[in-house]
Amino acid sequence: MVLQSRSDQFAPLSFASLMADVSGDMGHALAQAKAFLEASSSCDLLAAVGQELSDLPEARFPDKRWFQRSYGRSVTDAPEDFMVGRGLFYLTEQRRLFLDCTAGHYQMTWGYDHPELRALLLDGIARGIVWDNHSNIPAAPVKRLAAKLIELANPGADLDLLQSDGRRLNTVLLGIATGTVACGAALKIMLGIYRRRKRGAGPPVFVILDGNYHGTDVLAQRLRGMWSEYFANLEVSTVQPNAPEELETTFARFGERVAGFMAEPIMMNREALSVEPEYLQLARRLCDETGALMAVDEIQTGFWFPEVMQWRRLDFEPDLVVLGKGMTSGLHPLSALLYRGELDHLEQYDAISTNGNAALAAYLALGCIALIEHNAAHIEEMGRYYHEQLWALAAEFPDLLVEARGEGYLSGLKFARVEDALGFHKAALARGLWLRVHAYHPGHSTVLSKFALVLDRETADFAVGAMREILRVRPWRQ
Repeated sequence: MVLQSRSDQFAPLSFASLMADVSGDMGHALAQAKAFLEASSSCDLLAAVGQELSDLPEARFPDKRWFQRSYGRSVTDAPEDFMVGRGLFYLTEQRRLFLDCTAGHYQMTWGYDHPELRALLLDGIARGIVWDNHSNIPAAPVKRLAAKLIELANPGADLDLLQSDGRRLNTVLLGIATGTVACGAALKIMLGIYRRRKRGAGPPVFVILDGNYHGTDVLAQRLRGMWSEYFANLEVSTVQPNAPEELETTFARFGERVAGFMAEPIMMNREALSVEPEYLQLARRLCDETGALMAVDEIQTGFWFPEVMQWRRLDFEPDLVVLGKGMTSGLHPLSALLYRGELDHLEQYDAISTNGNAALAAYLALGCIALIEHNAAHIEEMGRYYHEQLWALAAEFPDLLVEARGEGYLSGLKFARVEDALGFHKAALARGLWLRVHAYHPGHSTVLSKFALVLDRETADFAVGAMREILRVRPWRQ
């Protein structure tokens, strides 16, 4: 039985009623913009990037007067907010066309409205796959996704033997929605194991890379220097990435008091800085020597490499792996924590999200992974090609650029001066390139990109060519 509102009291649910679109101009504008994107070739869209498409209908959209200040509360007059998207392109409410160089906010693995994922979504609904349900009764896609993540972490392993070996990555916490909760679960496991193994050693110590970003809960923020006055009996030792002597000195200083080491392979919150494989391998050895646990935070890097998890390219194995962001290609937040079975001590509600058991999202995650596997060669080739083009830019403009950062699709351009980074970013937005800039910490001066995996050579060449022209003209200096 489907409950419906009484017709004599309420109008049927509709876009017009829900969006207060009395005149219908908003719905009409959305439909026409979507039709335009679907009917246009990639070549035609690239030619129109940065332009206002005045042939499309105008509409009055809701403003942001009720938002918090940090998200544009004061910007109520014709903001360039998102309207519709397709692939790597999106149109704003002001009908300007942008090339999205950041995959939404680093999470739209396959861009906007990927046709195969949309078809999979509708197929799942038609088959009766529910949107969400209680974690105690996980639907089949959730269980299949857990198995798939274990297979990806242990390629070629005998799964029956794997399940009985507590030293292997054979356990998945999947009932969590956000990367913050997943990172929090990893930290809780570290604390719990420390309490069991090293109760008399003294306050636990987390060894963390300077510039880390492991979520927004209080403990994760403490790891990057916030709220320190409210914590007791817990210490954080911050070390510089790719400084092996400092890492060895830190582990030697704290010894068995080190509860855990956590790192992102590519630190997007620190200007797309790549952590060197040798450094992570050293951290693995030091954790083994002191009995500490090693966690790899792949919220950013996961699902952007052919192996799905980037740590598999780096010749070591962590104790815990955090995944999120790109898992469902933006449909619904879904994250996971993979870890060695012997670490499985959390109780049922120690780390959980209300919406973390979403079966339909898990179904889309399986589709996202399948697309990565089917397109592995293209992903490897295009990631390398795009990153090499950024290195070529750095070599071409040494007076402005220090180097290219990151790896593959997760790449940045490090500027020598923060003023130039900010000026370039403003000019890129004016050109229709949606990029990010890191310039809010002392010494940060990097423009960041993270293209969705549908990137092709034509689009990469267009983006790099537009960047080259901006670097050549330098409009912010005129």
